[in-house]
Amino acid sequence: MRKQVTVMYAKNEIITKKVLNEQVVLLEIYSPLVAKKAQPGQFIIFRIDEFGERIPLTIADFDREKGSVTIIFQKVGKSTNQLASLSEGDSILDFVGPLGTASHLEGYKKVAVIGGGLGTAIAYPQAKKLNELGAEVHMITGFRNKELIILKEECEKVSNRCVISTDDGSNGNKGFVTDILRQLIEEGNNYDLVIAIGPLPMMKFVALLTKEYGIKTIVSMNPVMIDGTGMCGGCRVTVGGETKFACVDGPDFDGHLVDFDQAIMRQQAFKDKEKQSFEEHICRMEGFKNA
Repeated sequence: MRKQVTVMYAKNEIITKKVLNEQVVLLEIYSPLVAKKAQPGQFIIFRIDEFGERIPLTIADFDREKGSVTIIFQKVGKSTNQLASLSEGDSILDFVGPLGTASHLEGYKKVAVIGGGLGTAIAYPQAKKLNELGAEVHMITGFRNKELIILKEECEKVSNRCVISTDDGSNGNKGFVTDILRQLIEEGNNYDLVIAIGPLPMMKFVALLTKEYGIKTIVSMNPVMIDGTGMCGGCRVTVGGETKFACVDGPDFDGHLVDFDQAIMRQQAFKDKEKQSFEEHICRMEGFKNA
């Protein structure tokens, strides 16, 4: 009889690291308390070390038995580049969660789940849960080109139909996710829910399209966030004319009620500061190398 071996990991240790493409990295983190309660739609906040920023990342998957949580992120600033530089066996200081309100996915019969770019990593657990609940799931994922495609096999496994498109047609299927969605609707697919996750402009135009057809639409908002408990107010979004906080009221909201133009404007507010922080970080790193 084969003896079962129990593998012991340190708190917040990186169990698995996969580079999905040039800019996107998958990390599986040992965090049994977070894994125990995690649900699709929720997120964590990590901090590399005591000097690090607090950065929110949506939970891409979890394994309760293994005690692990999977995050998928793009290298866009100082903290995400630092996180991407870590290796299996390394640990991070803080990994707090699950935060936010879990997605309400029960009771739907036929759902279109749309992921734009990195948003596919957030759309995947939604589709997986819907599949487990017995819904018919159609996934639509869109990328700029075929080199950026992620989670192809995973998405195909949890959906009844999976359409992957690229802006330049390099994977043989050119078009935007809105083009694909309109085509599927006009084919006679009567969706009782559309979930759209990705860049704000993409979610905005998906919501405009589904409003034409009267299809309930949920979008996942990921504004600037600091504490993750609703105290700082940094993650505020306007929904139906009311101020909501993405970290506690969301991140899921009715796509037909979100003020996307305001959200897009607020998203740009700290671009210059983020760029400056990243450039200073790189300069210091290069300085140490040259010392």
